[in-house]
Amino acid sequence: MSAFDAVDLIRTKRDGGSLSDDQVDWLVGAYTRGSIADEQMSAYLMAVFFRGMVADELARWTRAMIESGVRRDLSTVDRPTVDKHSTGGVGDKITLPLAPLVAACGAAVPQLSGRGLGHTGGTLDKLESIAGWRAVLSHQEYLRQLRDVGAVVCAAGDDLAPADRRLYALRDVTATVESLPLIASSIMSKKIAEGAAALVLDVKVGSGAFMKDEASARALAAAMVELGAAHGVRTVALLTAMDTPLGRTAGNALEVAEATEVLAGGGPDDVVRLTLVLAREMLDLAGLPDADPEPALRSGAAMDRWRAMIAAQGGDPDAPLPAARERHVVVAPASGPLSRLDALAIGVAAWRLGAGRARKEDPVSAGAGVVMHAKPGDVVSAGDPLLELHSDDPERIERVVADIESSYTIAGVHHPPQPLVIDRIEAR
Repeated sequence: MSAFDAVDLIRTKRDGGSLSDDQVDWLVGAYTRGSIADEQMSAYLMAVFFRGMVADELARWTRAMIESGVRRDLSTVDRPTVDKHSTGGVGDKITLPLAPLVAACGAAVPQLSGRGLGHTGGTLDKLESIAGWRAVLSHQEYLRQLRDVGAVVCAAGDDLAPADRRLYALRDVTATVESLPLIASSIMSKKIAEGAAALVLDVKVGSGAFMKDEASARALAAAMVELGAAHGVRTVALLTAMDTPLGRTAGNALEVAEATEVLAGGGPDDVVRLTLVLAREMLDLAGLPDADPEPALRSGAAMDRWRAMIAAQGGDPDAPLPAARERHVVVAPASGPLSRLDALAIGVAAWRLGAGRARKEDPVSAGAGVVMHAKPGDVVSAGDPLLELHSDDPERIERVVADIESSYTIAGVHHPPQPLVIDRIEAR
């Protein structure tokens, strides 16, 4: 005999009520074990989509998801542990220079990352463009690399928040992915289970982000920060702009090349600035407020950590990166300042060129993507290179060329872009 009845809990949420701690624990546990049918949990998720969750209920829901698996113990790592999570954007390769940079400053970065879906890129897809690099590590390998190198970026194991894996697959096919409490609990259950003592959240805002407006992004950031605090993880969030792509590349190997430019002391200004801002937040939360990441970037110390991090996971940091077989340059049709370069349109273009996937099981092309020769604020002349499309399939390029004009605007007046960092949110 079950302690509760799924239909009763669906009805409670449908009518705007909140579940008790025991009801939440039972519902998440029973669904993870397969005792509750998908159609019943689908109904419950849709009720949450419309009715939401109160703060205590969301905290308990997140705890139940964490406790459906293991919470990793990083106590044997002799450095303060801190992680970063981005809600996803276009050209967002920040993890690649950030993890080794923070490690070079004395912290340990245990980052479990994912793959891209749709127009947003995935960190694992980017790193897999490096010859020999592997995403899957045993727990022993993971701990050893944290101790020896100070940074690891790899795939999450099946033992971390298995409830989330089942629930996410269901949300994907029931139009409930966009629910704020379900997004917050999905992200935070995995990040808390990861075991880091501190977490910095990079919550993207704009056309290329999942949160298109600042109010929604702010609400998500606040919910996640409170969840971190409720589970003993020091957490802050930055709202950062994603109306324009980050850097000058969108695509797996293209972004790895750009990240290594940053580690070598160069790279696009926006990528360098955001990397340093996030590094300072991470080091402060890790209890290392006097560590300055900028000298570590200039001196080559972060590059040394990058090379060690890649080699520890079987990769060859000196191997040439894959390149697409076909390229096409889109030239500026007029002269003037580039006033708009839409992140969503560029992300969709990179996806259509082969850099992304429509389904989780789809392969990606390591060399596909978009190189941006100009960014908003740059003045271009008619005929100047504007965008460069990379793909292994010429037909993909033809399809993208037909639509790419909608991604940019060349106008007589340039409006200053939104600040890269919009706001900082911490626990109340």
